[in-house]
Amino acid sequence: MSLKSERRGIHVDQSELLCKKGCGYYGNPAWQGFCSKCWREEYHKARQKQIQEDWELAERLQREEEEAFASSQSSQGAQSLTFSKFEEKKTNEKTRKVTTVKKFFSASSRVGSKKAEIQEAKAPSPSINRQTSIETDRVSKEFIEFLKTFHKTGQEIYKQTKMFLETMHYKRDLSIEEQSECTQDFYQNVAERMQTRGKVPPERVEKIMDQIEKYIMTRLYKYVFCPETTDDEKKDLAIQKRIRALHWVTPQMLCVPVNEEISEVSDMVVKAITDIIEMDSQRVPRDKLACITRCSKHIFNAIKITRNEPASADDFLPTLIYIVLKGNPPRLQSNIQYITRFCNPSRLMTGEDGYYFTNLCCAVAFIEKLDAQSLNLSQEDFDRYMSGQTSPRKQESENWSPDACLGVKQMYKNLDLLSQLNERQERIMSEARKLEKDLIQWTDGVAKEVQDIVEKYPLEIKPPNQPLAAIDSENVENDKLPPPLQPQVYAG
Repeated sequence: MSLKSERRGIHVDQSELLCKKGCGYYGNPAWQGFCSKCWREEYHKARQKQIQEDWELAERLQREEEEAFASSQSSQGAQSLTFSKFEEKKTNEKTRKVTTVKKFFSASSRVGSKKAEIQEAKAPSPSINRQTSIETDRVSKEFIEFLKTFHKTGQEIYKQTKMFLETMHYKRDLSIEEQSECTQDFYQNVAERMQTRGKVPPERVEKIMDQIEKYIMTRLYKYVFCPETTDDEKKDLAIQKRIRALHWVTPQMLCVPVNEEISEVSDMVVKAITDIIEMDSQRVPRDKLACITRCSKHIFNAIKITRNEPASADDFLPTLIYIVLKGNPPRLQSNIQYITRFCNPSRLMTGEDGYYFTNLCCAVAFIEKLDAQSLNLSQEDFDRYMSGQTSPRKQESENWSPDACLGVKQMYKNLDLLSQLNERQERIMSEARKLEKDLIQWTDGVAKEVQDIVEKYPLEIKPPNQPLAAIDSENVENDKLPPPLQPQVYAG
């Protein structure tokens, strides 16, 4: 799905939300733009093609082995009977291996026969027989009470559901995609059996399927939600880090038509954030979808109150992106993948739940690819905001409305002050690093000059000289000389 960023805001064509095969149902990025039904068809086609190619490869290998054996038999006909038996045994062993390869790549080996599943289901399962939690026990009682109103059909549904849970216990070693496919097959088979054999009306089938999904996914949740064999947790950390880095994005940048200064609108925004965060606390895919739906409805109400007119789809998507950025829901990617894999496909393909879920997937995809052009910013400003050097959330006091919340005003003032302090600290640290560099260069320069002088004028230590005697100390006639003349003073 291609998201477009225009001056008027973020826009996605409604046709792009639909399955790219043109069936009319909602598509999903996790299914490469297909709906659940078309994706399974494409998946099965690709799988059957791969199985056929592997089968042809196995047959070709077998033919080559047989031709090689026949050639060796004709060239070694004079060999002893013992050696011929050895070659025959060796060929049989190779043929058995090739046959094993064929069975491994066949569809029946991966899915298994129904009889084998029934035999597995009869074996006691430690997980099913364990002491259930309070929530699991409550859901089980509600499920049994619900099925009692359907008499014989309800008994058959309960039996099939228990058998499915037992079968899933033995398939925990499979990949999460294969477990998802088994669950989707079970949904489809039960729904078709109720409509064809039980003659159950479509609206009642939908209610029964909701209860079946609630029952089985409450029991399987801890094994299939964010399993260790997938990279769901890695994706969760990546999107969470990405949203934290985009904390500076304002509603004006996304062209969000919501005025949070209106108290009623602010309450709607808080409720929308609460619902999107609450999604992680739910176990059943349908309940997680209900959180997304409630969040979306609060968004539409907030837009309607702000504009005094019904909201459009072009207004909804930017606001949903803003809510996700502001709420930073926990384990967002894991929840999306869990819903995609194990939700009743009819809910994702049609209805408001499917529409809102598809928009949420688009919002997450937009956040992952968000850049300067998407927000109508220069690359320089975008890089500065992402690095935390400055913040765009600066608003002068004269621009505040009289009814603005004092706490919000103080928050923006604090953000402005922190931004200024951060810039000042950066300048001080830059000057300090420059001063440190200058001092190191000056010290090195002085040391070099001293070293050059020492090398040019080396220090030489000479022995002390003898004390100098009087010039005429050795003249014995000195004592006979007359005294020196004294100056005379004349009075006149």
